[in-house]
Amino acid sequence: MADNYEFIKCPACGKIMKKVFLENQGFIVDICLDGCGGIWLDTRELKKLDEKSEDITPISEAKKGKEFIKVDTTMDRDCPVCHKPMVKNHVSAKQEITIDECYTCGGKFFDHSELEAMRKQYNSDDERT
Repeated sequence: MADNYEFIKCPACGKIMKKVFLENQGFIVDICLDGCGGIWLDTRELKKLDEKSEDITPISEAKKGKEFIKVDTTMDRDCPVCHKPMVKNHVSAKQEITIDECYTCGGKFFDHSELEAMRKQYNSDDERT
């Protein structure tokens, strides 16, 4: 898992994303705290955040009290890291939540509240698949 240490622009609203360190997992996520509230996860980071038991307190704390702008979730988006077009994929077997995924670098973009909604659907990876 390779963290991206460069500041990146949010693929949904174009604002510069903020770096938030997740101490328990040992990596950084990018969150659009001044725009739409979206979250960028570098390749393989989702595996450490997708279950209810995995701590996302730093993400929740960073977002606390913020109001986020609405974005068009149906728009095509480019990867903020490698700038290639991303693909919309369902993030669980229920196919209720669609995220943007980069097939080139493996990054994933969750619009505001999508990560939290996904985590509420299942207790574990086994249930999700």
